[in-house]
Amino acid sequence: MTLSFQLYSARNFLPWSNVIPRLAELGYRQVEGFAGLYADAPAFRDLLDSHDMTMPSGHFFPLGALEGELDASLSTARTLGMQRVICPAPEELWRQGTTAANWVALAKRLNDACKRVTDAGFRFGWHNHHWEFMALQDGTLPMNLLLEHAPDMEWEMDVAWALRGGADPLEWIETHADRVTAAHVKDIAPDGEKEDEDGWADLGDGVMDWETLIAALRQAGTDYFVAEHDNPSDWDRFANRSIAAFGKY
Repeated sequence: MTLSFQLYSARNFLPWSNVIPRLAELGYRQVEGFAGLYADAPAFRDLLDSHDMTMPSGHFFPLGALEGELDASLSTARTLGMQRVICPAPEELWRQGTTAANWVALAKRLNDACKRVTDAGFRFGWHNHHWEFMALQDGTLPMNLLLEHAPDMEWEMDVAWALRGGADPLEWIETHADRVTAAHVKDIAPDGEKEDEDGWADLGDGVMDWETLIAALRQAGTDYFVAEHDNPSDWDRFANRSIAAFGKY
């Protein structure tokens, strides 16, 4: 199964004209986009095409990009050849004062966006961080509210962020197998290590049992995997180690 690469991981190591050919050299054939590279979508598509690479998915943030700016966002997605449109963050809802009502309102906006995006011929999903697994004052988990009140939406599960939020990823994968259609794969360093990289690690170089997790994801029907590191000190090292590790699972 092919591993994609979230280009956000290389945002501090530009130009893209160096990053894309190196990814191709390492064996990647797919990348996932993010808002920082959509300014000249035709030129980026040409860069990908020249290295026989595709961009089947992309992150669009904030949510307004999929509401009032939807037409422009979908035009970008079409130009870059995407099939999946992903919303990657809960805007301001992780800040102090968050309530269940806030999350329900967000979920309803997401479900409306989902209908419009899928009507246009794309798939639509949510990408979690850790906030969604941090209980509200009444004990409710925001992720449950999102899944309940945005029933048409797929889930691109960031497994490591879920773990950082206190969740048991295997339990969530099993319970929501019909929703977890894509997954971000990255690792967590042992306590006190890699603090210059915010405690993240390259795939297979941390404490997570990725052999078990990937097996569970595949059993659930997850068909799209994306390597990501939020703050690598060396993006090339991360990309190289991750694709090598993924090939063993």
